[in-house]
Amino acid sequence: MSHTAKILLLGSGELGREFVISAKRLGAYVVACDAYDDAPAMQLADAREVFSMLDGEKLREAAEKHRPDYIVPEIEAIRTSVLAELEDEGFTIVPSARAAQLTMNRDAIRDLAAHELGLVTSKYHYAKNLEEVKAAAQHTGFPCVIKPVMSSSGKGQSTVRDEAGLEAAWDYAHANMRGDRQRVIVEQFVDFDYEITLLTVRHRDGVTFCPPIGHRQERGDYQESWQPTPMSDQAIAKAQEMARTVVDDLGGYGLFGVEFFVKGEEVIFSELSPRPHDTGMVTLVSQNLTEFDLHARAVLGLPVPADLRARPAASAVILAERDSKSLSYEGLAEAMADGADLRIFAKPDSRPYRRMGVALATAGDTDEARRKAREAAHKVRIVYGD
Repeated sequence: MSHTAKILLLGSGELGREFVISAKRLGAYVVACDAYDDAPAMQLADAREVFSMLDGEKLREAAEKHRPDYIVPEIEAIRTSVLAELEDEGFTIVPSARAAQLTMNRDAIRDLAAHELGLVTSKYHYAKNLEEVKAAAQHTGFPCVIKPVMSSSGKGQSTVRDEAGLEAAWDYAHANMRGDRQRVIVEQFVDFDYEITLLTVRHRDGVTFCPPIGHRQERGDYQESWQPTPMSDQAIAKAQEMARTVVDDLGGYGLFGVEFFVKGEEVIFSELSPRPHDTGMVTLVSQNLTEFDLHARAVLGLPVPADLRARPAASAVILAERDSKSLSYEGLAEAMADGADLRIFAKPDSRPYRRMGVALATAGDTDEARRKAREAAHKVRIVYGD
């Protein structure tokens, strides 16, 4: 079989699914991996492997079996020590094993940003039990935000207004930890005007930025995003400078989702993912090259335009309400009647608040696009068969 490159994709959710589409358009052969069979990206990939990404032996086995040109993580919860070994043996990890190790846990990337690179961050402290959480909250003050150092899609995150709320927040964070590190970050609540994701592409010719993406969260998980979001030239320049500093330090090629809080002209570094970002799903309609196209181009060493623009657009998530292993969808025609578009992720089962799809809309301005996307998402009905 002829192909331009072989990719081992670690994690096969909805972001992986869209990346597979972009990579296959460029002639790549993709092996999709995840802990459960028939994950969204597997349905479109050339081959699949089912195993936990935290199982180092299985991870090595898959790499040695397929001998990929690129190993592309799509999730945080990976046995990154094995990625480092594989990189030492000549495999190419995207963007680098060090980036995967540092961003797998919020503490490592935050320490790098704050202490080594001197980026502006909120005050923070770590804790591994309730007593340490109480001590950390004294350092940060109230309100504060408590979240696991490793979790998925913002799960386990809560804002605490006073000392009485600390125990429940610790319990919630502890219940939603991923991997095997029992640690939370307690950080000062930033009274921001808005928060953004700055999609930053590090590629063979330099660094390219997408226009900033605004987003709204609930339960620590994104509910809607829109692009572009209004920002002063001064604030954009600060965000771009910080993003460039951190991605250049991490090295390698690929797309990074860099999150910032913005208050007036002040820009505060929040988090970074060395891969396409869930808020960036808006790029499926806002940009000529989506975040997945840009990631695939950067990974494969292909040109990325120096100037990326976005038309006013928005995304709104479609969430499940309960557990089910038998799903179907209704209302798609009504949802699309006003010009919106849909992506149904085809996940084999559901659970409360699980992201099952996304509605996408463009308009003359982002406010109208947000309205159209929200209304379209609301019209899609998940039918539970059990």
